[in-house]
Amino acid sequence: MALTDFDLVLFGGGGDLAMRKLLPAMYARDRARDLPAGARIICVGRHDWSTAEFLDAVEANAKPHVTAVMDATIWQRFCQRITYVALDASSPDGYAALVAAVRDDASLTRVFYLATPPTLFATICLNLAACGMATPNSRVVLEKPLGRDLKSAKQINADVGSVFSEEQIFRIDHYLGKEAVQNLLALRFGNVLFEPLWRREWISDVQITIAEEIGVGSRTGYYDTSGALRDMLQNHLLQLLCIVAMEPPTLITPDAVRDEKLKVLRSLKKFTPATLSQNVVRGQYRAGHVNGVAVPGYRKEPGANPDSQTETFVAVRAEIDTWRWAGVPFYLRTGKRMADQLAEIVVRFKAIPHSIFAQSTGSFQPNSLVIRLQPDEGLHLNLMAKTPGDSMRLKPVDLELDFRETFKTPRMDAYERLLLDVLRGQLTLFMRSDELEAAWEWVEPILEQWEQEENEPIPYTAGTWGPAAASALIGRDGLQWREEALPEM
Repeated sequence: MALTDFDLVLFGGGGDLAMRKLLPAMYARDRARDLPAGARIICVGRHDWSTAEFLDAVEANAKPHVTAVMDATIWQRFCQRITYVALDASSPDGYAALVAAVRDDASLTRVFYLATPPTLFATICLNLAACGMATPNSRVVLEKPLGRDLKSAKQINADVGSVFSEEQIFRIDHYLGKEAVQNLLALRFGNVLFEPLWRREWISDVQITIAEEIGVGSRTGYYDTSGALRDMLQNHLLQLLCIVAMEPPTLITPDAVRDEKLKVLRSLKKFTPATLSQNVVRGQYRAGHVNGVAVPGYRKEPGANPDSQTETFVAVRAEIDTWRWAGVPFYLRTGKRMADQLAEIVVRFKAIPHSIFAQSTGSFQPNSLVIRLQPDEGLHLNLMAKTPGDSMRLKPVDLELDFRETFKTPRMDAYERLLLDVLRGQLTLFMRSDELEAAWEWVEPILEQWEQEENEPIPYTAGTWGPAAASALIGRDGLQWREEALPEM
């Protein structure tokens, strides 16, 4: 669907997200000829810059992050779309400059992207309404964190909802814009092969991992009040779980898809104080080596609290109480300063019940489907096959689909896809308010338990796969994390 003219207003336009992701994504779409001639980008920030001075900052800070082919003519055209407005978002008096910058056309699509702390969401939305910019053709994009708990999430929903309707609110999760996640939907609902097997009778367990080699970097101030559970598990990991576990929607339409995701969140078995300690592991990295480079522990990071109990790692064993999934464990894991940088979903099928070969069933690796989200997006189906030679001996092999090699067309970054969806008004890949609240409702008992207990996060050495307790968590079910699997036979 072709885009019509729009004004994209980026609050936090001089910030890290705008420079690293949003502006490079919009340039890529300009180069792909997706942007109409009248498309404009208005960047809002606190710095007292002119547009020319802001464009100097874009040249220095955004251009190096452009992954699309750089074309000087297109880059110049793209920069001509950009206007900068210096604005204190919390002060109603400052919005006159923004009103003057936005075109006075109520029929025009206006997108307000709030790449700001969530404490400003309500203030910005109310100020937009007060100065007449929140029109029926307006949309607002909310970046995480969407609250710190269920109460604050409900407050954000109420505050933003007092200005914009639910159909105008886009709660963004960039993992849902990744190509591999889209292909998971295609794999499940565009093929008959897996649907009969996609259930408790055939699936042993599901592992969802988002591992980062980096530490907290310059985000210590934010991260120390958030931690891995709020920063990654409550949103990214739970959204991926929903895509894996949801029932087939009637259509690939926004509410049909989101209705099924909501059912998954509401079917997650709730934790009690007795079950939580056996099903949740939290850790914090200590000094170690990542890729051969010595790195400090979390408490030694610049600006960190030397007594911080903030978790940089969390692993959870979850269950979904439905006919399809009852009894199947879902293992969710995320952490910083891990042994590798990856995001993947592993669906492991049950072992064969009996071996007709000389090998015992224990020597057979169960079939598994690996959906790799990063760094190299693709699908891997692990099967047992006969090795060449005289004997009938089997070993595991991979059937691989590498998206980069299979599809020669240029790949689209997650933010590129999601920004296009916002501009088109397509809500399928964005969380609805009841989804957000259901996710917080499931996570909140974990947060409450951690606040009540005196135990510190379990230390783990930087450059490893987290605390040994995470291996024990999955080991109690007689299973292993994928990287811990036994060597090939």
